[in-house]
Amino acid sequence: MPRNTFESELSGLKVQLLEYGARVETVIGEAMESLKTRDRALAESIIQHDATLNKTRYELEEQCYFLMATQSPMAHDLREILSIQLIAIELERIADHAKNLAEINIYLGNEPLLKPLIDLPRMATISQEMLRGALDAFARNDPIKAGEIANRDDEIDDLYKQVFRELMSYIVEDPRTVTRALNLLFAGHNLERIGDCVTNIAERVIYAATGRLEELNVQREV
Repeated sequence: MPRNTFESELSGLKVQLLEYGARVETVIGEAMESLKTRDRALAESIIQHDATLNKTRYELEEQCYFLMATQSPMAHDLREILSIQLIAIELERIADHAKNLAEINIYLGNEPLLKPLIDLPRMATISQEMLRGALDAFARNDPIKAGEIANRDDEIDDLYKQVFRELMSYIVEDPRTVTRALNLLFAGHNLERIGDCVTNIAERVIYAATGRLEELNVQREV
């Protein structure tokens, strides 16, 4: 494969990754909306569509393997291909966490939500903003922006802690609320994990741009 053809293939692969990321970002918002409004039809659509997102992840991986096997890319090109592969995996994991929100909505059946959702939608919005920013940093080869995006994971963690405390207070006051409270807590856990996945994406952006492997947002002992 001539160099200009290889560059075209790699550029096309990056575009596919960014399109995939945009679809996953949309699913986060849809999944949160399905839970917030108890929209069962939307939740079922998200669950059914998950197989398509999984398929896209594997197609991206296969293209990465093909380029590595046929072109023996070096240095920056190899880092980009490896990062595309790993980012695709994280995107599929994010989609799985979003699907879990939809499944929670289905699992609740006709049970009303324990409380109006405020912090959980905020967590979803921040995770969408983080994902959009991380993918933009990848498109622009911008490691500084990637680091800034990863720092926002603390916002999601703080909201999750707040959700946890509030839901535990419901359970203490009325043990009959335990099932509904735990379902919302599980929803919060999935959103918190999405923030972690986006942080992993930011780490791959930094690696692609600089060749430096760096673990972001590490909880260090004081």
